[in-house]
Amino acid sequence: MGSSPESFETSSPGPGLVGHPFSAPDELRIVIQHRDTAAARQSELVEGLLGMPARIAPKFFYDIQGSVLYEAICMLDEYYPPRVEASIFENFRQEIAAALPSASQFVDLGCGDGAKARLWVEPLQVRRYLGVDIAPEWLNSTLQRGVREFPGVTFEGVVTDFTRGLDLHALLAPELPRIFFYPGSSIGNFEPDAAVRLLRQVRRHLRNNDRLLIGVDAPKPRETLIPAYDDALGVTAAFNRNVLRVANRELGADFRIEDFEHRALFDEAASRIEMHLVARRAVRVRLGPKAQRAFERGEAIVTEHSYKYDRDRFEGLLSKAGFGHVTCFTDPRGWFGVYIAAPAVYSQ
Repeated sequence: MGSSPESFETSSPGPGLVGHPFSAPDELRIVIQHRDTAAARQSELVEGLLGMPARIAPKFFYDIQGSVLYEAICMLDEYYPPRVEASIFENFRQEIAAALPSASQFVDLGCGDGAKARLWVEPLQVRRYLGVDIAPEWLNSTLQRGVREFPGVTFEGVVTDFTRGLDLHALLAPELPRIFFYPGSSIGNFEPDAAVRLLRQVRRHLRNNDRLLIGVDAPKPRETLIPAYDDALGVTAAFNRNVLRVANRELGADFRIEDFEHRALFDEAASRIEMHLVARRAVRVRLGPKAQRAFERGEAIVTEHSYKYDRDRFEGLLSKAGFGHVTCFTDPRGWFGVYIAAPAVYSQ
């Protein structure tokens, strides 16, 4: 990750924003709005693992090893979403740029390494970039790279878990138009009602001429979907099972990785891929000093839902969230959609 010089600037972060010490370059501003404590993460893991069915939230996938495995997944032949989304961006870059405000501030939700957003800085003449991510070290590296590549653009960041709520009003420049960017079909990891809530929170940040740019995976044949989440090399299986190592480390749990196998299935009625970790035998697992859970043979821990939306269904979510005019760009097979959504009615 990036280097860690000695200064951290919050410069009046505003109501609800709390700046905590974090090393960042002098020209960067990173605000820590929300960061889980170890106790909060432990509590969330235990609560999920004691549920019926047992669950582990997808955010726990992304420790160092999990992040490396995810990067490898994105290179697999079977895992089509990154390539198809990238092809839409490439094929329709001019048309997409023409439908978005220029000289804007670009809000990159779940920015990660920021690679997808950087492709839009020049076409949109972006003046200000706001990266939003749960990992401060990753965010620091992303901002540093942006400053090096685009010295005329202001790069700032906020550390927050926006699955718990999104409030960036105090960090947005009122004089610049706003583009909220949420690529990669990450919206599919939310249950539909939660997806509407998040989209509605985004909507509250937008004015008449502001826009949402979002990537959404579409339904497709099972023979394409299942290999994308259960590849022949077993990389996705390793990624899924690694979350048990995360639970062991965070909780002092005693999961034996070999006791659970990866399973991916497609629920056609719900239009979602489900990833599970399935007990190969009856086991009892200690979840730290105060809790334990018995798993019967064949019992599953749910680790991810990935919803697939056709255009009508996704536009329905956008409408519920307060968006009006929607433009969709897609690939020749209709495997993926890139949507530009405008606020339905201006409200402060």
